[in-house]
Amino acid sequence: MVDGVDQVLRDNGVQVTAQRLALMRAVSAHPHATADQLADEVRSVIGSISRQSVYDSLGVLVDKGLLRRIQPAGSAVRYEDRVGDNHHHLICRSCNAVLDIDCAVGDQPCLTADDDHGFDIDEAEVIHWGTCPTCQGAPSGIKRGSTVPTNPA
Repeated sequence: MVDGVDQVLRDNGVQVTAQRLALMRAVSAHPHATADQLADEVRSVIGSISRQSVYDSLGVLVDKGLLRRIQPAGSAVRYEDRVGDNHHHLICRSCNAVLDIDCAVGDQPCLTADDDHGFDIDEAEVIHWGTCPTCQGAPSGIKRGSTVPTNPA
């Protein structure tokens, strides 16, 4: 998505600004980042952007279908530019690492409701939770990258 970002924005009726270009590039470089993480990345590239501008731009880009907003239970909202396909997410309960995983079988959505109640279902959101290989090897109660127990006795 990094190449031709300005044209992608234009093609979708989004005004091209330095902030939006930097934000799209930041999401592409850091999938599943939070708005605050993206704001920090954008600031390192263009020097200055308000928190509100980041949230406003993310909202526009999500509304236009250029970014996807995901919010796993108990986690901050995250953003990715992998849109329009049938994938889900795998999240480590210990370190909160987020990975994309493709749907194993079936058509979109890959889960079929036994009763759609008249809805035209166009998306199924599945989040798989577990413990990543790195955290599996960490001493019990220690988060990856930390020396402080997460559940002190």
